[in-house]
Amino acid sequence: MESIFHEKQEGSLCAQHCLNNLLQGEYFSPVELSSIAHQLDEEERMRMAEGGVTSEDYRTFLQQPSGNMDDSGFFSIQVISNALKVWGLELILFNSPEYQRLRIDPINERSFICNYKEHWFTVRKLGKQWFNLNSLLTGPELISDTYLALFLAQLQQEGYSIFVVKGDLPDCEADQLLQMIRVQQMHRPKLIGEELAQLKEQRVQKTDLERVLEANDGSGMLDEDEEDLQRALALSRQEIDLEDEEADLRRAIQLSMQGTSRNTCQDTPQTSGTHLTSEELRKRREAYFEKQQQQQQQDPPGHPCEKPNTSSGALDSDLGDAMSEEDMLQAAVTMSLETVRSNFKTEGKK
Repeated sequence: MESIFHEKQEGSLCAQHCLNNLLQGEYFSPVELSSIAHQLDEEERMRMAEGGVTSEDYRTFLQQPSGNMDDSGFFSIQVISNALKVWGLELILFNSPEYQRLRIDPINERSFICNYKEHWFTVRKLGKQWFNLNSLLTGPELISDTYLALFLAQLQQEGYSIFVVKGDLPDCEADQLLQMIRVQQMHRPKLIGEELAQLKEQRVQKTDLERVLEANDGSGMLDEDEEDLQRALALSRQEIDLEDEEADLRRAIQLSMQGTSRNTCQDTPQTSGTHLTSEELRKRREAYFEKQQQQQQQDPPGHPCEKPNTSSGALDSDLGDAMSEEDMLQAAVTMSLETVRSNFKTEGKK
């Protein structure tokens, strides 16, 4: 593919690209084609003058712009045809009745020139393979022999005018090389407009990304990410507050235990109701468990699950001497709470 000469589109110079791609070299320039166009205009002017330079048709012809070229770089089929005559080449309309009567298979030709809406491009055989050398493509497009006829028919349906190039084309390196080898094309070329649009879109996306990064001081953090961070910080503060509350509770319990120890050392009596000292509670629990163990030892060995045969008076006496586990727990909690309140008051006064 690298050996194939392929001019890409510049401005509206598609006629120049078409001729150079056909001849496989830089054979024509805009200046040379303009010279041919001016020569054709002068020949047309001379023919119009034969009817009289004072005639209305002649004056109208002089006021009209050239039909062979314009300022954009467009050149007519007459300019292209005259340029090819220099190389002994001739153009024949592909769908003309004269050519259709010849019944020539397109693959037996050497090249075609196609035109639609002032755009010209070449389809040429190089070696043993056909190539679409349209200057609007990013590179030559390989066309198989079986697809060539369908390709030309599709162009005709789209409104293209197709011309068969008759005559011997000048030798070129690509034709000689492709006579010996065949090429394969893995990816078809794109239109230049599509490639430029894709590159432009990539540049726009890159610019937008850089603008976002710059707006966020390079951190790339969007508003949603900032909201998520704020929520995470709020949850973290709540967890810290809960940990502080638990720490305060542990300190309060520790103070309660210290207060209980001080009350025990001072031997302050608290016998009214359930307000007992820890020492009294401990003694009553020991007495209760000792009696329970004595009763279990007196039980017959064959009846371990039977309850001791005690009278209601003895049971009431036991309950009077020792409080139940629930009463003792309640008494301990009450004592702890009172000690905490006393300690908080003392610390407040300090």
